[in-house]
Amino acid sequence: MNLDKNRLIVIGVAAFAVLVILANTIFVVDQRTQVLVLRFGEPQRVINVPGQRQAGLSLKTPFVENIVRFDRRNISLDTQGEEILVQNGARLVVDAFLRYRISDPLQYYRAFNTEALATGQIERLTTSSMREVLGRATVTQVVATDRAKLMQDIETDIGKRVRASKYGIEVLDLRLKRVDLPEANREAVYERMRTDRGQIAAQKKAEGVQEAAKIEAEARKLIGDIRGQADAERAKIFADSFGKDPSFAAFYRSMQAYDESLTQGDTTLVVSPDFLRYFTPSSR
Repeated sequence: MNLDKNRLIVIGVAAFAVLVILANTIFVVDQRTQVLVLRFGEPQRVINVPGQRQAGLSLKTPFVENIVRFDRRNISLDTQGEEILVQNGARLVVDAFLRYRISDPLQYYRAFNTEALATGQIERLTTSSMREVLGRATVTQVVATDRAKLMQDIETDIGKRVRASKYGIEVLDLRLKRVDLPEANREAVYERMRTDRGQIAAQKKAEGVQEAAKIEAEARKLIGDIRGQADAERAKIFADSFGKDPSFAAFYRSMQAYDESLTQGDTTLVVSPDFLRYFTPSSR
């Protein structure tokens, strides 16, 4: 009876030991994660890296190797409101949204060891890039005119920094969610922006008036030149005609004199009979 009991105990202990060994040997790799296998704390291999499909059951050496899991999907990071100093001494409160993925788990582990440490370091790097890029811009550029370009410049700067630091991550996208003025100086900055806009509008208006006056002067000169040329051509035609027929020339000049003298309303004229010779029967 005792022998059977001892045998059952041995079998139970052996089964438990096998289960423990299997539990430390077999592990499951989820398709959404990538696994770094460590041996005595030293990285050995990576399973299910981006570009490969190795999800499912996998094996490791029991009690010698352990695993660290990292997210294989895109990771989002929201930075808290950071006060950024831009041109002209103005300050802006900026919230950013960063998306990245772990492209090299081995480098990522060596750089950060844990995801918590990585999150803090990447957030500080993002803030540093924002200060660097936005510090060269004006409030108007950040808030309105060049916002898309500035976001692209920040994303490019972060990408260069993570590659230089060998963080093992790939920056996918960056967006400025909220760009606002600090409560303390918001009204003052708004008033300065309105003043700057008013000055620009006044300058543009003055330039428009000056350009309009210049165009009008050029138009007047052009009309004067055309009119002068027309008068000269007219005089030439009359002169040529008068030279061919002196009697017609005299008649035409008399008609011009009649038109200028006899259309003056109630004006009384005293003229010689010769002036009205074309109205006498003998002139016909």
